[in-house]
Amino acid sequence: MRHNELSTCQKTNKPYKRWLCLALALMLLCVLQSPVLAAPQGPDVNAKSAVLMEKSTGRVLYEYNAHQPLAPASVTKVMTILLVGEAINSGKITYDDIVTTSEHAASMGGSQIYLEPGEKMSVHDMLKAVVVSSANDAAVALAEHIAGSESAFVSMMNQKAAQLGMKDTNFVNAHGLDADGHVTSAYDIALMSRALLLEFPDVKKYTTIWMDSVRGGEFQLANTNKLLRQYDGVTGIKTGSTSVAGYCLSASAERNGMELICAIMGSPTSKDRFAAGKSLLDYGFANFTLIEVFPKDVLLPIPVKLGVYPEVQPLIAGDNKLIVDKGIEKSLEQKIELVESVEAPVAANQQLGQLIVCAGDNEIARIPIVASNDVERISFGGMYAKLFKRLTMSR
Repeated sequence: MRHNELSTCQKTNKPYKRWLCLALALMLLCVLQSPVLAAPQGPDVNAKSAVLMEKSTGRVLYEYNAHQPLAPASVTKVMTILLVGEAINSGKITYDDIVTTSEHAASMGGSQIYLEPGEKMSVHDMLKAVVVSSANDAAVALAEHIAGSESAFVSMMNQKAAQLGMKDTNFVNAHGLDADGHVTSAYDIALMSRALLLEFPDVKKYTTIWMDSVRGGEFQLANTNKLLRQYDGVTGIKTGSTSVAGYCLSASAERNGMELICAIMGSPTSKDRFAAGKSLLDYGFANFTLIEVFPKDVLLPIPVKLGVYPEVQPLIAGDNKLIVDKGIEKSLEQKIELVESVEAPVAANQQLGQLIVCAGDNEIARIPIVASNDVERISFGGMYAKLFKRLTMSR
């Protein structure tokens, strides 16, 4: 009987099951085609290599052939400008200093402002010509003004590259015209671009100029970075192109307190270069956000054994900014690990623990917690004096 009843039920439900399967198939098709549920697409980059980096943290958000050494064309000048900025910051030169053009500087081809041998121009105007119009002659004139010769300046460029960890780079000149052995990578371009924005923020006074002039208005300058007029929030930085390098770009843009840097090398056309820049920046702003992490609870002082002070105050070390996937910032959890006590001597910035940031079961970051100040070890005499004081106060 049970068998017969089951058979009857199966016969009765066959049409129903066919309709149910059809409905499920249609629902699945809709889900697969839905733009809302589709996974976010990566950037569209037509280039030999590319990198997207966040400025504050230095975190790489996207990379493609990031460490391939390639000719950088005039993106080379990012390093030239960085060293000019260093010289200004240190007081070695000023914006008002007068630079005299040498025969060698005046002989540069490619992009230029047609400096004549012996022509004099201020550091300000020379730098503006380099940043805005990519003037090779002005770049070499500034290099000679700072280092005495272009070759000496190139040595400075390579030293700075090593300091920044630019392992794929070897500079041969200060301007970027094609030369044997003159190479860098998209990752290294991002590194030096980040250093430029962090160490010489005044550069934005130049990188955001669309049109200007030198020689008292007689020679017009037009910015080669067309993203200035094509992309919201652009802050710089430098373009470059030669027959060997193709079309290259170092671009930066800032939105909602987050600044991104994209480096593109070897695009086939100028249009491709700028399209790749837009796509990389769009990808970064759409998928990531910059947050600051603070302990939810007050960090209490930590006892110091045998110290001249009984306690030391812990604090978060350095920059507490994190770049995270957009949408998870409100669900982040944190855990604080601290030593129960520490023995003197204690050095300022000595690690005392860490703040661990997690999203669910995934650890996002570990931020060091350090001592706010030095605490010297108490001497025998100091211990005796402290003991004597306690005894006298207890009477």
